[in-house]
Amino acid sequence: MRFAPIPCAVVLLCCVLLLCSIPLGTSFPVQDEGKPGITFLEEVGRLRVGFNWRNLTCPVCKVLFTILDVALLSDVNEERVAWAVGEACIRLHLAEERVCRQITELFRDDFIRALQQSLLWPSEACALLVGRSCGRFDIYAPWNVTLPRIPKPPVTPPAPPKPGAPQSRVLFLTDIHWDQDYAVGSSADCKDPLCCRNESGSPSWNQRAAGFWGSYSKCDLPLRTVENMLENAARTGPWDWVYWTGDIPAHNIWSQTRKQQLSELTVVTRLIHSHLGNLKVYPAIGNHESTPVNSFPPPFVHGNRSSRWLYDTMAEEWAPWLPEQALKTLRHGGFYTVEVQPGLRVVSLNMNFCARENYWLMVNSTDPANQLQWLIHILQASEEKGEKVHIIGHIPPGLCLSSWSWNYYHIINRYEGTITGQFFGHTHMDEFQMFYDEATMTRAVGVAFIAPSITTYVNLNPGYRVYLVDGNYKGSSRFVLDHETYILNLTEANRQPEGGVSSLLPTTSQHAIFHPDPNPKWTLLYRASEAYGVSSLFPSDWDGLIRTFLQDDRVFQRFWYLRHKGHVSEPCIDACKTTVVCFLRSGRYDELEQCDLLEFGGDMVSAVRKTLC
Repeated sequence: MRFAPIPCAVVLLCCVLLLCSIPLGTSFPVQDEGKPGITFLEEVGRLRVGFNWRNLTCPVCKVLFTILDVALLSDVNEERVAWAVGEACIRLHLAEERVCRQITELFRDDFIRALQQSLLWPSEACALLVGRSCGRFDIYAPWNVTLPRIPKPPVTPPAPPKPGAPQSRVLFLTDIHWDQDYAVGSSADCKDPLCCRNESGSPSWNQRAAGFWGSYSKCDLPLRTVENMLENAARTGPWDWVYWTGDIPAHNIWSQTRKQQLSELTVVTRLIHSHLGNLKVYPAIGNHESTPVNSFPPPFVHGNRSSRWLYDTMAEEWAPWLPEQALKTLRHGGFYTVEVQPGLRVVSLNMNFCARENYWLMVNSTDPANQLQWLIHILQASEEKGEKVHIIGHIPPGLCLSSWSWNYYHIINRYEGTITGQFFGHTHMDEFQMFYDEATMTRAVGVAFIAPSITTYVNLNPGYRVYLVDGNYKGSSRFVLDHETYILNLTEANRQPEGGVSSLLPTTSQHAIFHPDPNPKWTLLYRASEAYGVSSLFPSDWDGLIRTFLQDDRVFQRFWYLRHKGHVSEPCIDACKTTVVCFLRSGRYDELEQCDLLEFGGDMVSAVRKTLC
């Protein structure tokens, strides 16, 4: 077990730099610690939200943390240090002054109180921020979970069901990101990390204005678009059940409060109840549900700084959907399991316990809340009962901390005959990640579906997913047989043809002259089997599709278009294509960190996928 408190000076400056990146048993293969790591700045530098990350050099970083660590030896200096961190954010042009001040104030108390006793030197802190050339950072030491000493049963490859066999229609919702301050006609091209808001100001002559139903920019959604989506989804049914993988609040992470987060959780939960009726909904927790964002202390943290304020409200609001035992583990650590139907169980994981942006994991990253060990217990019991299991969560496992991701991958390998579906969100894109047998890394054993977001952030159409799953009958595989993606085309929704309604909203600038459709239609963008010419969607089919991407660029470019929910400006070629293929093949973080394409005739490449804040 690795236990290492971090100096609050380190974490306070990290929280400013994380403003948008806020936009790792038995018979284990040996975890490779020798691969070159991806630096913090390389990872967050891809977020394209107006921050100048490269202004922090190694010498400047070490001087800053030396001063801050010395200052924080005395409690009386906390206020001064907080001011200094905000000033550094401003002087380094990491964000606008207002954002720098607010984010520092929001994060200050939790970081300072929780991590005042420092064991991290400036060289270690700067290794995290700048890279290994500036020091060494190994807080996230390797660890292993323990698997039962029970042999893995023989695995029978899945086969298509007989014609006419029942299917389950599953509605999948993720990444709503409702912005209470969304303002039609405001600037969609402001300097803040989030635009289309009251505080974004009016657009200048060369800027876009926020649309009525949403905007192609770094903007989230008004509530009316969320409600319109739910109305459309209700009409598109009937549904057998719903998976909902979190991220309710907007991306204004520098100015959020607990009261606001709980209010938005309550409003959206009740909207879902209202529009979808008595359907069973199985939620998972996103990284934006808490404030500060990504702050999810494991259960060893008690009192006001624990996540009790959030989990208790979730349990109260989600009680109509979940049994008491599930609510008990939800209150404890934000995860649970429920029998969906006889023979099918869902496990909802709290993926914030694997997220590198969750600073509490710097205190102790070894299987937080014993969640993976609990997962093994559930899977073993399901294996013995002959149940199939679906896993839902927010952050895809291939984007997790290395050791967490490694252990999860090993669990998927061991229980490949039991786990028949993995469903995630978080990236806002329509994509997937593969899992291969650990012995050869060639046979596909699983696929993690990553569904598109409801929000437009960044530059996307709103969308939602429908999964068609092998249905409720004896011997059902419970695998995903097909899936559909529905979108709201903002170009059409925000611009009603001549004769349409033109008086739906007040104007706030000369740009805000809209003719929005008062009742826009969400349309089918594509069906996977038809778009890719496949008869089934088993793991082997997705592995075959990746090979097709490499052989037939037309198919890959179709995927690229659909990945962006039908709104993309340019094709993805050369290094872009290589990086995307690496991401698709890499359900384990170390494979993503250094993706080997030799089997396809390529070279070893470094590929990091951005994670949206």
